[in-house]
Amino acid sequence: MSNITEETVTERRVQGDGVELAVFERGQGPTVLLVHGFPDTHAVWDAVAGRLAARFHVVAYDVRGAGGSSRPRAREAYRFEHLVADMRAVLDAVSPGAPVHLAGHDWGAIQSWEAVCAMPERFTTYTSISGPCLDHAAHWTRTGLRERSGVRKVLRQLAHSWYIAAFHTPVLPELVWRHVLARRWGALLERTEGVPAGDGHPAPTLAEDAAAGVNLYRANMLGARRTPGERRTTVPTQVVVPTGDAFVTPGLAAEAARPFAERLQVRPVRAPHWVPLTQPGEIARLISEHIAQAG
Repeated sequence: MSNITEETVTERRVQGDGVELAVFERGQGPTVLLVHGFPDTHAVWDAVAGRLAARFHVVAYDVRGAGGSSRPRAREAYRFEHLVADMRAVLDAVSPGAPVHLAGHDWGAIQSWEAVCAMPERFTTYTSISGPCLDHAAHWTRTGLRERSGVRKVLRQLAHSWYIAAFHTPVLPELVWRHVLARRWGALLERTEGVPAGDGHPAPTLAEDAAAGVNLYRANMLGARRTPGERRTTVPTQVVVPTGDAFVTPGLAAEAARPFAERLQVRPVRAPHWVPLTQPGEIARLISEHIAQAG
């Protein structure tokens, strides 16, 4: 899929769970909802959305704390129940009478797992990229540590997750993002992942987005690991596994959801973490194929 539509992008404001959300729409047809991760905005999906809009009504939004949406200051405001309530508000606004096709990347995928488990009736398909369900990840880790064959995979993932502990440090992560990382982020992604600069990424709001977004980790990570739930879903799901992901190892991405997703397909892709930016045509193709297969 290489054609990119020139459809006009329209923006609207949607009232979420105590926040105002910036929502962006293009194209006509069945609705595809794209949810971004950390420290991105909806713009991380632009190249994918431009390809999908030839056949679909494509919706993306800035999650709370990012881009043009509200930035709550309290850590608790970033808990999953608020993120899922925000998504429900977007669904009510853009597709009130029909379920949608959902795709998420990074934290967009993590929160989307919560949504497809909590309200599966709102979704026809789900595509998860580089963002496992935290409860699935916790079960996978516990199982791996009990089995000799799994210990190496778990240790490898823990080594890739070093930044999570850093984000739980008070104050310092916000200072580093605001005064150091934000102005270097674009060059860093270009050097390490081959992400092309420009086209709205990184966003001009990156410093504030990242400083707010660390609360996603602080509000949600520890609880899931201490007392993981079952988190099952019947929504037809594909997990896209970038084999060169610097943060989510193929072992975790490919295996964690298997006991909990009834209709699961795993699709490896030779790509780094930010695959929606480096290979948007491939991601648009995989989403479209998954939608077609689900009928």
